[in-house]
Amino acid sequence: MHKFDLSLMFVTDDRIQDDLVFSNILTAALKGGASIIQLREKQRDTLSFYQRALRTKALCASYHIPLIINDRLDIALAVDADGVHIGQKDMPAGVARKLLGDNKIIGLSVSNAQQAAEANVLEVDYIGISPIFATGTKQDDLEPPLGLKGLRAIRDIYQNPITSIGGVHQGNVAEVIQNGSDGVAVISAISKADNPEQATQQLKTIICQTGLNK
Repeated sequence: MHKFDLSLMFVTDDRIQDDLVFSNILTAALKGGASIIQLREKQRDTLSFYQRALRTKALCASYHIPLIINDRLDIALAVDADGVHIGQKDMPAGVARKLLGDNKIIGLSVSNAQQAAEANVLEVDYIGISPIFATGTKQDDLEPPLGLKGLRAIRDIYQNPITSIGGVHQGNVAEVIQNGSDGVAVISAISKADNPEQATQQLKTIICQTGLNK
């Protein structure tokens, strides 16, 4: 198991096409305390995804924060990212591990208890419960929200770190941590905030305080 801080993952917002705006929000998240960055680009072609990944990796490296790539193992390999996050319909975890090697982070999205149980025997470093709450950001092939009850059930099943994504914000993040998640992954709570750096700081503070009081 690799050592990394899963407490606050910022998943980049692929609705933001302007590179300067994208960079400014990413920088704000890094300054604010995001512990890991996931680059998610569902619409870009391979070349522009690769170019954005190179820029993102350089920025993350300057803050000593790991970068993982959503779905695309080829991009992760091309830019030597710190890992990938894959879904149930992406490259199998065992194949991803063979391609990436033992020193990279692999995360896997799960939407139910069966998938969580299966993940126990896969070579993944964490699972991402998706979605934990209803969300307006990711609409493609979303399962029904698991809620806190679903999170607790998966916590009883899965032995390694868990992050939760989908509708997480300052008002409910403490509950998510209290109910068994090791961290959270957010998109809009940072990317749509009036002050992304401050929003990141506030989320991180709540997460850390809640974790100490578990």
